[in-house]
Amino acid sequence: MRNRIVLTLILVITTFGAAGAARAQTTTADQPPDYDTGVPVPEPEPPPPRVPSEQNAPASGGLFSDIKLYFTAPLRWTGGEWAWFGGALAVIGASRHFDSQVRTHFVAKLAPGQTIKSDDVQDIVPTAAALLLTWGYANLTDSSAGREEAWAMFEAAGLSTITAYGLKYTVRRLGPDQTSDPNQWEKSGGRSFPSEHSTAAFAVGTVLAESGNDDYRWLRRLLGYGLGVTTSYLRLKHNAHWLSDTVGGAALGIASANFAMNHTYRSNAQSGLSLVPIEGGAMLTYNLTLP
Repeated sequence: MRNRIVLTLILVITTFGAAGAARAQTTTADQPPDYDTGVPVPEPEPPPPRVPSEQNAPASGGLFSDIKLYFTAPLRWTGGEWAWFGGALAVIGASRHFDSQVRTHFVAKLAPGQTIKSDDVQDIVPTAAALLLTWGYANLTDSSAGREEAWAMFEAAGLSTITAYGLKYTVRRLGPDQTSDPNQWEKSGGRSFPSEHSTAAFAVGTVLAESGNDDYRWLRRLLGYGLGVTTSYLRLKHNAHWLSDTVGGAALGIASANFAMNHTYRSNAQSGLSLVPIEGGAMLTYNLTLP
């Protein structure tokens, strides 16, 4: 899935392919001839020597580097990413038209003065469990790929949650447990948009859905995106958020997950310069192997 919407990034280094430039073959008089044509057949060349280079450093310089890249990503967005960002805003805006209807669906049967208890801790347990189980299983099986996946989950959840809290205290929207009017923005005590639970759930769930090999991709996606959808449903059921709060959180979480996966797996890519012999000289190529 392409990195797109809020806080996503595609670095220029991804344009480098895994394969280097084509190699020219040379012939010599002492090579065995082809018995059909009589033309000497070149022997396979040994792999070219790797030339040490500072470019062997990973694209990501660690957590602090990723934080900087994450929050400055819009400066490097492509036209397609800006278009996707606009589309996401349109979807969030469209979901606002259903905020009141969704709230009414969950509170219609309440008696006068009765409220729905919103359990913030209970609603975040599935997300925390998915992250901890991934990390625990990776260490139990000594799986480096599993640890990378757990780290991507942690980074995606952390970066997206920080952003969600920043937005909360900026837009200050009152939640459905505070008012029946979904258009109460910039109000004291408002911290409804976006839903940080939905943000974290979709961040962790997207990494779960899109990481690993394709053997059980359908199951991974069912569990991963199911985690995000289920958490968002619980926030609506508990009258803690408007529908558009959860949609905004989903967009932020998915985008942050793609950013984290991009940088986590690219950081461990094999890369470097190679000196390739060609006819009449040599050619310097750059190779980057992506998983």
